[in-house]
Amino acid sequence: MMEKSMLKYSIKDLEELSGIKAHTLRMWEKRHGIIKPKRTKTNIRYYSDDDLKRILNIAILNRHGIKISHLARLSSEEIKEKVMHLTNETPDAFTQIENLIIAMLELDDVKFKKILGDSIMKMGFESTLIHVMYPFFEKTGFLWQTGSIIPAQEHFVSNLLRQKLIVAIDGQESSVKQSAKNFVLFLHEEELHELGLLFYSYLIKKRGHRVIYLGQIVPMDNLTHIVSIRKVDFFITTFSRGIPKNKLQNYLVKMSHTFPRQKIFFSGYQTSGEFGKLPDNLKKINSVEHFLSILDTID
Repeated sequence: MMEKSMLKYSIKDLEELSGIKAHTLRMWEKRHGIIKPKRTKTNIRYYSDDDLKRILNIAILNRHGIKISHLARLSSEEIKEKVMHLTNETPDAFTQIENLIIAMLELDDVKFKKILGDSIMKMGFESTLIHVMYPFFEKTGFLWQTGSIIPAQEHFVSNLLRQKLIVAIDGQESSVKQSAKNFVLFLHEEELHELGLLFYSYLIKKRGHRVIYLGQIVPMDNLTHIVSIRKVDFFITTFSRGIPKNKLQNYLVKMSHTFPRQKIFFSGYQTSGEFGKLPDNLKKINSVEHFLSILDTID
């Protein structure tokens, strides 16, 4: 008989997605039998989709004051029922993010859309983007890097988030202010993942600036041509995967020298860690909140 899922998660994956420390998860395993890891032929422990979903649900309930000793006695269905009730009664960003991860694992578009829709209705779009959508995107990003999420799951969530963002961006078209700056948003030739750019596009337009959105696979000579025909104040790009750090840094330095009059912002999974001293017109975006603080200084 074929296994339900071939995906394998490490204890680090569970820690990253649930927010529960690895040593706590191991203690829950040992004392309460919350989950039972399997082992590969080389004796490496791993966890399944069902283990991850159970931990996410337990994390939600435990965070709301239900003791782990009580949760250990409940079936997965009973735990799921409690989570559904709690989500309806006292929704919060952490719970919404964990529920989005479960909907992603199950490829449940109805559930995914409902969670986002409920959050937007209660918190507003921008607050949902900052506190739910972007953190969800970041939490799952490292799993896409390691292959713990299959391409179908990645495409599933990317397309759903992309739809929401494009509709919201279109709604900002008429809000350009008199002192608006011009932002060019683009991706490197080896980069395909544009969700980060769409997040930034919405936030920039919401604050009354203009966006020239170029999207994926943009050669640098194309950027030079854009600057020759349009005034450009800022470039924004993101790096999610596949570019070695030394190559990435060389690319950024080349951009800095090619466009000395523009400020160049960059972010993404590949830019984690220290870069050392960079030219003055290069600026790393550390978080959505950091980017908002930058936008607040631009007029």
